[in-house]
Amino acid sequence: MLDVRDVTVRFGERTVLDRVSLNVADGEVVALLGPSGSGKSTLLRVIAGLLVPDGGSVWVDGIDVSAVPAHRRQIGMVFQDEQLFPHLTVAANVGFGLRMQGRPKGEIASRVAELLDLVGLPSLADRHVTKLSGGEAKRVALARSLAPQPRVLLLDEPLTGLDRDLHDRLAADLATLLRATGTTALLVTHDPDEAATIADRTVRWSPGLAS
Repeated sequence: MLDVRDVTVRFGERTVLDRVSLNVADGEVVALLGPSGSGKSTLLRVIAGLLVPDGGSVWVDGIDVSAVPAHRRQIGMVFQDEQLFPHLTVAANVGFGLRMQGRPKGEIASRVAELLDLVGLPSLADRHVTKLSGGEAKRVALARSLAPQPRVLLLDEPLTGLDRDLHDRLAADLATLLRATGTTALLVTHDPDEAATIADRTVRWSPGLAS
């Protein structure tokens, strides 16, 4: 489903990614495990279309999307800091991508209800996201990314900032949710336990290179 081919990224004289290649099968969850600051998040930005690489290509479901704008790649992304819209309710946040696609209101409402039920927040639809706990915000961010049914979901340290008990519970819940929805996902993490809990396969990452 996801095929990264020889991606190179340079910032000035520094090479952040050096001909990185990576494959993720349809429905597979893969973790990139490595230290912070080693280029993992940069690779996610390239895949999502938020950063143009100096070389290489990104393929999704057999199609080269390297020149396709980010909003048309059908790739979802969950950021470390959630990036929820603070002026919107939980339901409005989850349904945002669907509204941008021009989906009918009834379809949006049904999909939002389905996702909130999946992430365990069915009673919080009308709550403003500024009133959420850290764990609740993480779940809403995940639901928002899953709502448009992306071909690939990218997760950039999605459980950062949580206490260990909550982190471990959400990691297990995330693993269950990804498999229940059949989502193809690429997870970036520096936590080997998190990688083992969530992913089907772990790719060890050294600075600038997947191995």
